[in-house]
Amino acid sequence: MIQAKDGGSALPTRVTVVEVGPRDGLQNEPQQVATQVKVELIERLVAAGVGKVEAAAFVSPRWVPQMADGAEVLRRVARSPGALYAALVPNLKGFEAALAARADEVVVFSAASETFCRKNINCSIAESIERFAPVCEAAHRAGIAVRGSISCSLGCPYEGAVRPEAVARVARLMKDIGVQQIGVADTIGVGTPRATQAAFEAVLAVYPLQAVSGHFHDTYGQALANIYACLQMGVSTFDASVAGLGGCPFARGATGNVATEDVVYLLNGLQIETGIDLDRLVQTGQWISGVLGRKAATRAGNAISARAGTD
Repeated sequence: MIQAKDGGSALPTRVTVVEVGPRDGLQNEPQQVATQVKVELIERLVAAGVGKVEAAAFVSPRWVPQMADGAEVLRRVARSPGALYAALVPNLKGFEAALAARADEVVVFSAASETFCRKNINCSIAESIERFAPVCEAAHRAGIAVRGSISCSLGCPYEGAVRPEAVARVARLMKDIGVQQIGVADTIGVGTPRATQAAFEAVLAVYPLQAVSGHFHDTYGQALANIYACLQMGVSTFDASVAGLGGCPFARGATGNVATEDVVYLLNGLQIETGIDLDRLVQTGQWISGVLGRKAATRAGNAISARAGTD
């Protein structure tokens, strides 16, 4: 840990950045993204030093057509020693498909909001946990780690503010079925630092610090501030999406995940190790944005790219 320059709490000396662009970022794209583009995106990210990537989702292609080629993506991608390739799974059938595709880790998900849970996965919070219990059992038998994600931990588009106790309840339910790591997700990007710390304090009463991660969207421009608030608590794992890809289909106006380039720029400035080459990451973000036909949603990435273009 290192002492914060502002005299605050000690910050981690190293942070794990989980790249979710290939899955959470691309799943909401209106245009079909070619399988080979997804494969190249993952390989470019790993070549830039990203050690953990959400590479696919084994969900119904009827609901998420963009992720229908998950098995093919994992089959084609050149695996780099030491890198971890994760997949989102909604049930036991999805887990079995992820296992067959050689996913290194699976991600299960629920929400701190009953309404959002029903809108997102068509079941109650309790039913979602029941659905994931056999997934955890099967994963443990196969020696595969299970990570959980709690959507709408700081706010819900239907119910408004979410109490920390509600987040802790879902964390406890997930721990009871064998979820080993838990992600606190600000799905619609409404959180601010104080509310973020309250949610994380509630979850840290259930899970140890090293098993807790943050997932922030930047709808209101608070994602980096919230990450810093988590760093002050010692949290050292965060999801991010290259070029700020992604969004939330159930929340009008919600923007993408916090951009990986912006997170790495922040961490570099704090002298926190990530193992990621920022210049190569920026190049990857600019490349995928060009493929998708739009400007990258990253301030640091765009500034670095513009500077490189004028040097």
